[in-house]
Amino acid sequence: MHFREATIDDIPGLFKVRFAVKENRLNNPDLATREDCERYLTTDGKGWVCEAAGNIVGFAIIDAMRNNIWALFVDPGYEAQGIGKQLQTLMLDWHFSESDDMLWLGTSANTRAERFYALTGWMKTGMLDTGEVKFIITRNRWLQVSGLS
Repeated sequence: MHFREATIDDIPGLFKVRFAVKENRLNNPDLATREDCERYLTTDGKGWVCEAAGNIVGFAIIDAMRNNIWALFVDPGYEAQGIGKQLQTLMLDWHFSESDDMLWLGTSANTRAERFYALTGWMKTGMLDTGEVKFIITRNRWLQVSGLS
């Protein structure tokens, strides 16, 4: 498997993974647009992909303007292989090398994603208006759990 920064040319592969997931599915696919991806990959943030056999099998995108994890998804056929954890590490290492600002994210309750974030150092702070669980992580917390401190 190969990890690298995402480009706008990767967007079709990102959507393929996004719509393949079994949990945290979008009820309305129009909520994640190509324009959103382009903006986050070029001006408002940064992204990373994992490739296997020439195909994108996982991706992560950070909205650096809002200190938000916009996406972290792994193709169901590649789950439980450390891809999500490595993508998260690339994303958080980059963010906290650029900024001390706390990050936040929202995810559906009672999912593997909720357990993943709790196990990787994120702190649950309540619920968002969308009904999703809200998590935060600070630079110091990330340095502690990632072993960089």
